[in-house]
Amino acid sequence: MWSRVSSNAAQRLAGVGLAALLASACHAAPPVKEPPAPQSAPVAVPPPPATPEPPPQALADFDHAVGLMRAGNESQAEAQFHELALAYPSFAGPDINLGILYRKAGRLVESEQALKAATARNATSAPAWNELGVTLRLRGEFPEAAAAYEHAIAADANYAPAHRNLGVVLDLYLGDPERALTELERYQELSKEEKPVSVWIAELKQRTGQKKPPSSPPATPSAPAAATPSGESL
Repeated sequence: MWSRVSSNAAQRLAGVGLAALLASACHAAPPVKEPPAPQSAPVAVPPPPATPEPPPQALADFDHAVGLMRAGNESQAEAQFHELALAYPSFAGPDINLGILYRKAGRLVESEQALKAATARNATSAPAWNELGVTLRLRGEFPEAAAAYEHAIAADANYAPAHRNLGVVLDLYLGDPERALTELERYQELSKEEKPVSVWIAELKQRTGQKKPPSSPPATPSAPAAATPSGESL
C-alpha cells in the first residue's frame, strides 16, 4: 500500500507527465472566441526513469503543500513549495506549482522564472513546458509560448493540453490556421472532447478551405486548456 502511494507522490514531485485557453484573435481571421480554460491547480507528474525516489518526508510535505494550494491557502503553499524546491533541487513539481501560484496572482515575471527553473530541473516534464507556455502567452510572447508547447509535445507526444494550447496560439496569435487545425484535431483525438473544440475545428476547416460552410452557424468554441496542482494540471 505504501509503495503505491509513495510512487504516485513521487510522480507529482518530479514534475513529469500529466498536468493541464486564451483571449480574442489578433489577426485578420474571422472572430473566434477563445474557449474558456479550466482553472490551473497543482500538477501531478511522474519522474523520469533515472530520477531517484524522494524520501517519504519530502513526499508528505509535497502532498501537504498541494493540499494547501487546492484549499486556497496560497501563501502557506508558496512557502512550502519554496522550501521543497531548495531542499530537493532534482524535482520540478515544486517550481511548477510556484509558477501556477504566481500566475494566478498576476505575478507573471515570477511565474516565468519559476517555470523556467522547473524545465531546467527536468527538461522532460511536459507539464512544466505547458505551464511555461501558458505564462508566456499571457505575457504576449506568442512565438515563445508556441515553442514551449512544442517542447511539451516533444517530451510527451500524447500530452493533450499542449496540443490544444499550441493550436490556440497558432490560430489566434500567429496566423497559422492550417497548423492550428492539425494540433486541435490531435487534441480532440487524445482527449475525446466534442464541444467546444469540434466547433473550432469545423470553423478552421471552413477557413482553410477543407470543408463547405455548415448549414447552421456554429456555436462559440470554448477556450484552451491550462494545468492543475503538482499532482495534476492546474
